[in-house]
Amino acid sequence: MRISSRSRRILELLLRNDHDLTAAQIAEEIQVSSRTVHRELAAVEEILRAEGARLLKKSGSGIRLQGNQAALDRLAQLVSVSEEIEYSPEERQIYLLCLLLESEEPVKLFALAHEFKVTIPTVANDLDDLDQWVQRFEATLTRRRGYGIELTGQEEHMREMIRQIIRDRFEDTELISSRNELPAHPLDRRLLAIVGQSEMEAVEKILWSWEEYGGSRLSEGAYTDLLIRLSIALRRIKAGKTVEASSVAALRQESDAVYLTERLAALTERAFPSAETAYIGRLLRSVQSDDLSVLPADDLILTDTVRSLIEHVQQAMNAEYNKDRSLRDGLFLHLKDALQRLHEGTNIRNPLLDQIKKDYSSLFHIVRKAANRVFTDVAVPDEEIGFLVMHFGASLERLKQLRQNVRAILVCSSGIGSSKLLQIRLQKELPEIHIVDRVSWYEASRTEKDKYDLIISTVDLPLNGEQYIKVSPLLTQAETDRLRVFVQTGLIQKRDGTLTKEEKTGSEASTFEQLVSLKTTLDEMVSLIRRFEVVLIKEESRDLPVILEEACAREATKGVLTDAGLAAQRLLQREQSGSQMIPGTSVALFHTRGEEITRPSLSLYRLEAPITLETASPSRLSHFLLMLAPRTLTKEALEVLSEISAMLLDTVMIDLLEAGDEEAIRDYLTIHLRMFFNIKAEASDVQ
Repeated sequence: MRISSRSRRILELLLRNDHDLTAAQIAEEIQVSSRTVHRELAAVEEILRAEGARLLKKSGSGIRLQGNQAALDRLAQLVSVSEEIEYSPEERQIYLLCLLLESEEPVKLFALAHEFKVTIPTVANDLDDLDQWVQRFEATLTRRRGYGIELTGQEEHMREMIRQIIRDRFEDTELISSRNELPAHPLDRRLLAIVGQSEMEAVEKILWSWEEYGGSRLSEGAYTDLLIRLSIALRRIKAGKTVEASSVAALRQESDAVYLTERLAALTERAFPSAETAYIGRLLRSVQSDDLSVLPADDLILTDTVRSLIEHVQQAMNAEYNKDRSLRDGLFLHLKDALQRLHEGTNIRNPLLDQIKKDYSSLFHIVRKAANRVFTDVAVPDEEIGFLVMHFGASLERLKQLRQNVRAILVCSSGIGSSKLLQIRLQKELPEIHIVDRVSWYEASRTEKDKYDLIISTVDLPLNGEQYIKVSPLLTQAETDRLRVFVQTGLIQKRDGTLTKEEKTGSEASTFEQLVSLKTTLDEMVSLIRRFEVVLIKEESRDLPVILEEACAREATKGVLTDAGLAAQRLLQREQSGSQMIPGTSVALFHTRGEEITRPSLSLYRLEAPITLETASPSRLSHFLLMLAPRTLTKEALEVLSEISAMLLDTVMIDLLEAGDEEAIRDYLTIHLRMFFNIKAEASDVQ
């Protein structure tokens, strides 16, 4: 049976989802209009009838496939047959690139045309488009009559090209969740091959052992990025494609890079060249650079933007959003990546947009209006507004929980906003479920089973299907009913009948853990405020490196750090990568974390002779707040430091830093952090 490209993509989408999809959601996913989807559904229904399946349509909800497993298996097989697939121009170009990346010799134009059953001029046009794209990676697409087509460039750039293709085609969690099943589309199968998905599980075990060996604990994004990049590297090395030795003087071989290289090499049963160790070292430095920041909200300009957005929405809603620290932090982390994608012109996809507009119509218009006022230098599409609404919706719907009996952890792929929104939905519909943690996909499989009773995930996980339940971030009524039945007939009965005395006191343990967390927060606040001091640097110097070295040397004498030079170098690197000046002031916030730092520290340094920082916009520096912290830092310590950084946008705080004495600054810190602690304590009470 001949299946059009659109029909095939619609069928693939329906086969992958076990919940209702609207025409608008399908249109968004396959990049066509809703009207086109409605027209194509007639052809889809003919295909389904031939295979003994049908579309189940629900007014106001959407459509889904209905049929026995045999019929669904036949459909999956039908859409997976590459000979009968019509590739879109974009798919054809990606497939062409895959062929060229894997080829050992030039490929003939005729062979490529035959591969896709298109004309030679069509392939030539595709190559014209590809030529411009590969130049971004300093690669060359050679086309010569009688020779063929060849893609050349540095191996490191080739690997980055593969990573970019994968990022454009897949969400990171899709790569992880689909390990045990091949996708229906042949292009996706080809991409999973070149990304080294078959090696991914072995690479992940190496990363786990590396963490146990003493490696860094990475954020979810950094961990996923490293996992994918190492899998690509392993696949390329097995194919004989290795990184060339750099002409730059070799850096010392970090023990972490050597450790990972040796274990990856063991998978190939051959030694890796030293250039690969250097490459892995560069990957590690890249993913670890984000962890050198003390603060999750280290961009003060973006922090100010987030605050402005919250204030605009708060005024329109008459809601106390400014008291919700979780909202502020969630918006910061989301917008940090989202704004970069918008400035780069990357398309934003939000398959939940239609449902968000329906469920939060008024809030959507308010957030849209606020965004138009705040983001004046970039156009923010509805898709991105939808994600922002999820953050505000989660904050707006925070309700006090009733008695909980079942402990669950949440796994979400769409970001902090969607996970919090799902948590709120669960609290409303199933108050007997207590959310003990929100974790990343890779943490879920490693969380000790005695810490939870149930995993609720919005993505497929590399776990046994009995270990978790998959739902959508907005938690449909059908999903709520399915989850309620599972809890009432399965988990609660099982817990009541088989749990030990210790397990039955889980809720009490959870309450105790909250108390411990509050104590840790209070201890961190007291420690920072007690040791806070104002230091005057009297020596006249126009050199920032010298000033930072002097400050770090003083911190070393207090026992805060063991290597003043290393800490000063890291602080200077952060300033060179982006100004740490507080907008509109002569005050800067210098901060870092590292192995050489023994405990969190907060100090204010005043320069007797202010200096000028030569940046894109030259700034006068007269004071700087120095925040230092160990690489391994408690969640509570991060929260306290982040709260202090948010205070730097307060005019009263700035005035005190510029002219206040040590006691006045300490008093102001105490008052503000006490308010923060009270809000945190109240939040623990409602949970």
